[in-house]
Amino acid sequence: MFQPAITGSGVFTPDQVITNEELVATFNAYAEAFNAQNAAAIAAGEVEAKGVSSPEFIVRASGIEQRYVMDKTGVLDPAVMHPLLRQRSDDEPSIMAEMALDACGKALNQAGCDAGEVDLVICAASNHERPYPAIAIEIQQLLGAGGFAFDMNVACSSATFGIQAAADMIRSGSVRRALVVNPEICSGHLEWRDRDCHFIFGDVCTAVVLERAEDANGAHFVIRSTRCATQFSNNIRNNNGFLRRTRPDGMADRRDMQFMQEGRKVFKEVLPLVSRHIAQHLEEDDVAPDELRRLWLHQANKSMNDFIGKKVLGRVPAPGEQPNILQDYANTSSAGSIIAFSRYSDDLESGDNGLICSFGAGYSVGSVLLERA
Repeated sequence: MFQPAITGSGVFTPDQVITNEELVATFNAYAEAFNAQNAAAIAAGEVEAKGVSSPEFIVRASGIEQRYVMDKTGVLDPAVMHPLLRQRSDDEPSIMAEMALDACGKALNQAGCDAGEVDLVICAASNHERPYPAIAIEIQQLLGAGGFAFDMNVACSSATFGIQAAADMIRSGSVRRALVVNPEICSGHLEWRDRDCHFIFGDVCTAVVLERAEDANGAHFVIRSTRCATQFSNNIRNNNGFLRRTRPDGMADRRDMQFMQEGRKVFKEVLPLVSRHIAQHLEEDDVAPDELRRLWLHQANKSMNDFIGKKVLGRVPAPGEQPNILQDYANTSSAGSIIAFSRYSDDLESGDNGLICSFGAGYSVGSVLLERA
């Protein structure tokens, strides 16, 4: 048995930013045009009028102030309101693989190793731009990595589930060094015309290098243990898929083909589920809450993270104990907790414990308990 460790991390951040003010201006222009076009039906009670949004509403509801996206021109056009990404030929790198190369390169550089030394690539994300061939295998080829690769989807928990899978393979000896990469183009599956969720998501790609602790070239985090759990719920969903054209209404612009969420139910059901999951994980590993220096939580909503942090630690987290990045990045699905880890981990000292936790559709919860070596 070998001891797995995280030896490097990297974040690809798109260069385009959408502020709350820009987003609200576009949404309100769309809402006003919709209401004017459907005035008679609205008056007759046949169609519901669109309410307006505001920057204050967005911050109050989520804590989000801006988001990075792969394309803002389409999103901010009231007549389009989705990203416009050019069609690539089959001979070009896919956009997800291109994002991944940047994040993986940064992670490998931090780990002090070459792509040729990698023998496992897991592309773990909430959506993949094609069913096959696997994006992970394309990334493997573009990097020049060896071994094997596969895609994984556990929605917002994909990164932590991917880390568990890679850690288990390193522990057993079936692989020596792995990359878990999370390219998330969340702007592509968000309904920007829905006031309740039009502000939630952003785009990013993260990556971590895992290897045997004995092979680490510098400072690293030993993976003490991992814990994953799932419980089916339909409260967060996306009903798109390859069977779409087989249904009578399959080609229609159905709302449920994008991100859907029963927000109040999610808050009520997920918060105790995640808090209990983390508490049990710590207990199983004989780590007291006050021995936990850092919580790198899934970045979906500030209120959710504040609740979980307080529940796990038994008090309001001190500044820096539970860092948030969603004010800048918004919800980036599986990548959020890894952004927080990558940005807020260098200050931990040898022997310090930290925990990465992500949660989302499924319901799924994944946690990774780390110790600074």
